[in-house]
Amino acid sequence: MTSTTTPWGHASITLSPEKTVHATIHLHPNLTKVNNNNNNPQPPTSNIPTPIPLPLENHPLHNLPIQPFSPLPTIRFLFTSTPGYITRSDLIPRRFECCPGILSSHSFLTPLQHVTSTSPQSTNLEETLSSSLGALLLPPDYDPVALHDETFNRLGFPFLLEKEPTEKRIAWVQGREDIDCIERALKAAQALGIKLVIIDEKDHWLQDPASPWAHLREDFIEADIAPDEGFPQRIVDAVRGYPKKIVGIVTISDVRLAGVAKACEILGLSTESPEAYEIAADKGRTRLLETVGAEESFVLKHADELEGVLKEKGEPKFPMVVKPVIGWSSDCVTKVKNVEELRVAVKKASDRHANSPKPSTSVVVEPYVAGPEVDANFVMLNGEIVFADINDDFPSPADSSNAGLRANFQETQNVLPSALPGHELEAIQDQLRTTLLRQGFRSGVFHCEARVRNSSVRYQDVGNGIVDLVPDNDDQNRQDGATKPEVYLHEVNARPPGYLESVAVLLAHGVDYYALRMLLALGDAEEARFRVLSHPFRNGPQFHLSVMIIQQTRRGIMRSADAAKEFLDKHPDVRENVVDYYTRKKGGDILEGPDAASLWWIAFFSVVSRTSRRDLLERVAFIEKNFDYEFDPFED
Repeated sequence: MTSTTTPWGHASITLSPEKTVHATIHLHPNLTKVNNNNNNPQPPTSNIPTPIPLPLENHPLHNLPIQPFSPLPTIRFLFTSTPGYITRSDLIPRRFECCPGILSSHSFLTPLQHVTSTSPQSTNLEETLSSSLGALLLPPDYDPVALHDETFNRLGFPFLLEKEPTEKRIAWVQGREDIDCIERALKAAQALGIKLVIIDEKDHWLQDPASPWAHLREDFIEADIAPDEGFPQRIVDAVRGYPKKIVGIVTISDVRLAGVAKACEILGLSTESPEAYEIAADKGRTRLLETVGAEESFVLKHADELEGVLKEKGEPKFPMVVKPVIGWSSDCVTKVKNVEELRVAVKKASDRHANSPKPSTSVVVEPYVAGPEVDANFVMLNGEIVFADINDDFPSPADSSNAGLRANFQETQNVLPSALPGHELEAIQDQLRTTLLRQGFRSGVFHCEARVRNSSVRYQDVGNGIVDLVPDNDDQNRQDGATKPEVYLHEVNARPPGYLESVAVLLAHGVDYYALRMLLALGDAEEARFRVLSHPFRNGPQFHLSVMIIQQTRRGIMRSADAAKEFLDKHPDVRENVVDYYTRKKGGDILEGPDAASLWWIAFFSVVSRTSRRDLLERVAFIEKNFDYEFDPFED
């Protein structure tokens, strides 16, 4: 809407079964003589008896993007029939993100605001609009029945609090590498009424008060955050030295989780056990606690121990998988088929973190499980799983039967929701909940990776080069003829999944892992809000979604400025089904190729389909086939 026009109209207000009032207003530009022009059709009659101009200059509606001469849209205002305190001020835009059939969604709320109820018998339009929570901008041909159903799907839960929440302050340790992998978390804090103080190294991009992102944090504390023995005390000193009260500390950095937990214990702040974080961060300790596969794996403190283990236990049953006990992104994880490859892989894994700030030479050797792999994300409160998302982690290069020693386990795509049978999904949730409790956790947001042994499905080419899960009737793929699925844990990450997957879950399910993690840091006082914001959409995920990864396959210098953006600009039809994307390797960056020690992908796309999983996979296949970029190759 431009400053030269003011919309006016009148409303039909109804009270829906879910106790949410919708006021639908048909807008007309309030241009010169429009009120007296008999040729102008008037909006339909409502319970407000006469047309009145709407004084919206001071209402958030005034800023909605309405073009005065375009086909006039409809605005649906959202109200509540029950008073209370809002859980997060951007609730409506977040819950209606990617909603079909609407042009945009808008919030009129401020953090922690108390909202009043609206009577369905109200006849005062100005008074009614002043109590609206937000609005949906609708196309002229919107479907009112579908809109009603979607509103109930997305807002059909108790999103208001009876008890007034208060503004609080938390410290966020390690502010991430750039805005593209933390922006939604920072904005979530604002919507929750949480002030963020970032603790990180000197010259971090969030330190500069003139930064375009500085408004997303209250302050910045410069500190040495190397995850060494002195790290917990340095965090304690930083928090105690801050002039305002900090009541919680958060990090999503794997190597700093235990240290932050220790700092919280010293400061008397809410935290899970530091020991639990230590176990989760160590794939060796994690493996030794598991009951599934306990006799099939072993942990070495150093590569030098391998020969002694082979002499004592004999040759393992190949193929096996070798990995460092610490690490991320499938870094330095190798599948081996014989003893010679085992020796090479163990040496490589043992050396990977030998000179890190928190040095480690320990290695896990475990069987390669051919069953389907999953990412399993859990929101747990006092031992109860209040939300779970399980998605399919598609085969990696190393999963190929003819993969060589150099093949890696970097993810190719994660597809949600999972296509595993219901009983296998239940087994994953039950067994991994037991794992989390065994490690010592009671509450948290967790990202687990596992495979299903003895699964009733397997990956297979389903036509046109597309791979997906199909029924597996081959008994040779069962271990010892077993029929009951076993969940073989790979690792527990005691924090939300990576940014791209966390955003994917937010878009598909409406659940914000970063918001929940910050609320958890505030302790029991935020339990009610934590539970409320763990509610997914009532009808399940709103689409099939693939987080697809473009891996590095060549070595050189990236020439394309932004390969993902350039691809979408070239294929606008693809853009319609891409809800999120990011280019990691931009112009001038070095491409280390598939043999790099650190596995950094080139770009990712979150691709969606509301039609079917097969339709989604066909769209992904098109991107895989046609994605390209310019680079200057290295001379080997």
